[in-house]
Amino acid sequence: MQLTRQTDYAIRVMMFLGIQQDDSLVTISDIAEHFDISRNHLMKIVHKLGQMEYIQTVRGKYGGLRLEREAASVNLGVLVKDFETTLEVVDCQKLTCPITGACELKPAIQKAQEAFLGVLYEYTLQDLLKNPADLRSLLGLDADEELPLQVMAVS
Repeated sequence: MQLTRQTDYAIRVMMFLGIQQDDSLVTISDIAEHFDISRNHLMKIVHKLGQMEYIQTVRGKYGGLRLEREAASVNLGVLVKDFETTLEVVDCQKLTCPITGACELKPAIQKAQEAFLGVLYEYTLQDLLKNPADLRSLLGLDADEELPLQVMAVS
């Protein structure tokens, strides 16, 4: 099984937001820079994460992103299913195959797919963030250093 780049990046965004030490807002540019990901590609993923209410997006000069949900309530299997357009390894309907009627490959692959997702359902975002200091260090974020704090204007 292989996840799409979109799903991989969505998980990275969630992890990056999850290791922030307070409720400050993080920009898309911050995440793009730390993961060396295209900002334009990341914008589409962030938009979808916001629409699905995984993250909160604040627009404007002092805007940014933060987790909308507690890390313990973000199930990894659900997140993957929300981002993968298809998890089918083989699409027997598309292929012209003379043995489709008697082939047992499709049920075996479906069973493997269910096992793959079954394991992911056992994990939450919080499980991926067990070593936040190590993650912050690997991303070049000092343990005591925050990203530039984005202050929201109060009207």
